[in-house]
Amino acid sequence: MTGYYDSHDGASAGDAQRPTTEHGMSRRQLMRHAGWFGGAVVLTVASGEVISHIADSRDTTSMATAGATAAANGSLRFVQVSDSHIGFQGPANTDVVGSFTEAINQVNSLGFRPDFVMHSGDLTHLSTAGQFDQVKQMLTGVQTDRVFTVPGEHDSIGDAGRAYRKTFGMGTLGDGWYSFDTHGVHFIALVNTLSLEKLGHLGNDQIDFVRKDIAGLSSDTPIVVFSHIPLFAMYPQWGWSTDDALKVIALLRRFSSVTCLNGHVHQLFTKTDGNITFHSATTTAYPLPKPGRAPAPTPQVVPARQLKDALGIRTVGYRQGDRELAVKDRRLA
Repeated sequence: MTGYYDSHDGASAGDAQRPTTEHGMSRRQLMRHAGWFGGAVVLTVASGEVISHIADSRDTTSMATAGATAAANGSLRFVQVSDSHIGFQGPANTDVVGSFTEAINQVNSLGFRPDFVMHSGDLTHLSTAGQFDQVKQMLTGVQTDRVFTVPGEHDSIGDAGRAYRKTFGMGTLGDGWYSFDTHGVHFIALVNTLSLEKLGHLGNDQIDFVRKDIAGLSSDTPIVVFSHIPLFAMYPQWGWSTDDALKVIALLRRFSSVTCLNGHVHQLFTKTDGNITFHSATTTAYPLPKPGRAPAPTPQVVPARQLKDALGIRTVGYRQGDRELAVKDRRLA
């Protein structure tokens, strides 16, 4: 396993390989992408594919029952959280620390202990050392053994992600990418937020990493890919796509089940393309407009009582031998 730290003591797992070329995000680029964000999600894997639906966060009985069943049959269960934007100050959410704390409490109240938690980017809002330290400390409160992360564009402002990698990138390769295996599933964590002007970008080094990483895998191995910006063309006019993602998607076509999980857009969205299913996560910070329904993807102010309806977490589960992943999205409300 690479690219994670123990969620209880924050210890890193190895030394990151530093990239030879740096592509920092300027504040001009940040303002261009200021509206991008995501959320927390619970996913369940069944028969190799991910199944998703919205659940009431108060439905603790069914969640506890599902957790007990999964524990009994040795299933994989993990949680995706995204776009906490620690450090954000604005009317869209005047207490992002509080809402992220509620998301963590929700994870700890699922009725089962997740095998791991993945934060899919924009951990911070301005990528300062203090914000990274605060997020890392908060994540130690999650009741799980491992916490994984990928960076968002807000995690690499002005320094090409160096502060992010110093805190969260130990044991990763290049600009912070890595892979790992557990419960019969192969996971790939990608970085598509560094070399961008409008769309996300992976780059040849990372695409070569994916090609070599999956070369020896059987085509019936379930694949889960994490990234911050979507790997499909959700809404390119707002930068909600990755310009060279099709090169990676082509490499994954031979697998019977591929699930791609992203943040960045701060809303739930699912798309299926053959054997590949894409799931965008909601945010724990603040909502963004639906594609094309506003001049730009900027933070949306909603009545205080409605904010938690726009925020949430995701759980995912998988039972070996099944073909599908089971995805369950839960609101903070």
